[in-house]
Amino acid sequence: MPDRTRALWLDLHIQNDLHPRRFDALDTLRTYLRRVERLSEEAIAELTQTGVVAPPLSRLVYRLERPFQ
Repeated sequence: MPDRTRALWLDLHIQNDLHPRRFDALDTLRTYLRRVERLSEEAIAELTQTGVVAPPLSRLVYRLERPFQ
């Protein structure tokens, strides 16, 4: 049985930035991507489904990892 007390951490790597941004839920990540990074819904969907989004859908390359699963 999975341990439900552990958070599902999501690390967002942006282009060549050495320090990923860490999120505790997909909703929090989506809000950040819309408001701060100003990604389109299409780019957000691509990132959350495949783990990567790059131009022409976004200005920069974004990579999503789940480090503690």
